[in-house]
Amino acid sequence: MIPRNAGAHSRVAGLVVAESVAAALAAQAAVVALETTVITHGLPPSEGVAAAGELESMVRDAGATPATIGILEGRVRIGLTRDEIVALAVPGRALKLNPGNLAAAIASGAWGATTVAATMWMAHRAGIHTLATGGIGGVHRGDSGDESADLAALARWQVAVVCSGAKAVLDLPRTRERLETLGVPVLGLGTPELPAFYRRSSGLPVDHECATVEDAARAVETHWSLGGAGVVVANPVPVAEEMPRDLYESAITRALEEAAAQHLTGRAVTPYLLDRVRELTGGRSLAVNRALLRSNAQAAARLAAVLAARPHVSRSA
Repeated sequence: MIPRNAGAHSRVAGLVVAESVAAALAAQAAVVALETTVITHGLPPSEGVAAAGELESMVRDAGATPATIGILEGRVRIGLTRDEIVALAVPGRALKLNPGNLAAAIASGAWGATTVAATMWMAHRAGIHTLATGGIGGVHRGDSGDESADLAALARWQVAVVCSGAKAVLDLPRTRERLETLGVPVLGLGTPELPAFYRRSSGLPVDHECATVEDAARAVETHWSLGGAGVVVANPVPVAEEMPRDLYESAITRALEEAAAQHLTGRAVTPYLLDRVRELTGGRSLAVNRALLRSNAQAAARLAAVLAARPHVSRSA
């Protein structure tokens, strides 16, 4: 059951929006959407709830209102309380939801954690246009044809996604090419290269390097004013937290080999790989993941604040 002490909410177009989020949106103030698969599937159960609270604090401290999004008993919640996050994070309770299975989960009254793609969709419906995450999904390695719904979502909804590139276990060159094909701008926040999640550089160029958050905001709002959809704002992991190259490459190579041997496919692949990389790096990947999540939450809050101060931006409904 949903916790009795759940925060006050208001109904908006089929969504249940926390009063703090609704008030910020009504005031045209900065709001940052946060996804929940990082809580339920991307981090160990003992880490997910703590990370959620940490990211919300980072967003608030940087001048924006956090809106953690999840599905509780078939209801889309925009802005979860801590008790609701704890309830969602019960091991085995939450489905991993993307735009393809989201509606069925809602119709069946399920609990669900939203991926970047599903979070973008619900955030856009609520009027939130900035999202913070660790890394987006993309094209998987090999010839399976597996491709994250995050890419199609970026081509569809006007949300700026602040991330440290795509998850390192993916095929980064093909992911970069797919983003270009879909017309999704990749802006580097103080970097000329797409970050590689645990590493600051992938060797792949961004479309434009932005020296400041203000520069990024101008590029984002121009894309939207032209009728464009999503934007990737690539923010590298802090220098001090970057994973050593040898450890990074050896762990990912071995994890990929083991996943292939087990014939894993679909939604099971990325959680397995991230969990195995964490084991192979002795927990170092988890520390890097938490560091880049914090950095991205702060950057997203600053970006949202700049965009909120420019209300003339043209956005689709």
